[in-house]
Amino acid sequence: MELGIDTELTLLAAGLIFLLALGLGVWKYRQMVTSESHLAHPYVDIAHRSALLYSFATMLTAVFVELSVWPTAVNLIAAGVLVGFFVIAIGSYVVHGALRDTTNQFEDADRGTTVAMIALIVGEIGGFSVLLAGFVWGSFLGG
Repeated sequence: MELGIDTELTLLAAGLIFLLALGLGVWKYRQMVTSESHLAHPYVDIAHRSALLYSFATMLTAVFVELSVWPTAVNLIAAGVLVGFFVIAIGSYVVHGALRDTTNQFEDADRGTTVAMIALIVGEIGGFSVLLAGFVWGSFLGG
């Protein structure tokens, strides 16, 4: 079976995010070992867990990319937007964990935070909806 470049790139992203999760696990472990409470900073923990979950979500995304009947460019853009927001979310958790500046990034949310969250919601749901529609169209509706 030969995979499309859109699927291969999405699988690569899944692997890289998983590798990032493993590295974040080392950071989390180090904080747990050196902390008096034996807990990592909440955002280090969140970064680690979200990277693990997003790596598998990206793998699931790759399946829908491969099974979508839309053109490669459409699938790649939809997956790219979705995975891009996954990576941005992980990055924001890493920043908060490194700076130790908050335990709740929404505590002092401003208009920029609201705009970013709306973009994330539209990007993630929209990107996946495109891929899901491509799968449904090819498998059940249009052949």
